[in-house]
Amino acid sequence: MTPPDRRDQPPITADEATTLTAFLRYQRQTLEWKCAGLTPQQLATRAVPTSEVTLLGLVRHLAAVETGWLVGFGGLPYGMWPDVVRDRDEQFRVDPATVTADDVESAWVTWRAVGETVGSVARQLPLDTTDRPWGRDDEFSLRWILLHLVEEYARHNGHADLLREAVDGVTGE
Repeated sequence: MTPPDRRDQPPITADEATTLTAFLRYQRQTLEWKCAGLTPQQLATRAVPTSEVTLLGLVRHLAAVETGWLVGFGGLPYGMWPDVVRDRDEQFRVDPATVTADDVESAWVTWRAVGETVGSVARQLPLDTTDRPWGRDDEFSLRWILLHLVEEYARHNGHADLLREAVDGVTGE
């Protein structure tokens, strides 16, 4: 398994939005890499008996996290966002006995569409735009949210690495 090549990322420039979205894109590529080549059943396997977390659950969860932070942000239309699994427990509740290739494909299609939408938000709004994300009391800047999403992916990619190793022994960077 070959990790995503960091050299494919744009160089760090004065364009902070490009830099932030490039790091976010790299973290997304890492998640995709951690899940590559697995069957639907492997993606839905609870590799740690005490945890509901699965690789497929992480894909669904991260799509919901990105959406949750940015849906309606900066006055952009709600309708531009793909429909995601909103219930946190349901995001992770995946049964390897009943999961199908269509379930997996649907999760990836939604996840990719969310990533495209986040990119659209970052292209449309200045990084200093502040707003109250849906369901939150405090205001956050787009810059803060993008940094938070990079951190969220980095943390969950660590989980994905451990899950992948438990599923089939493959380890990565």
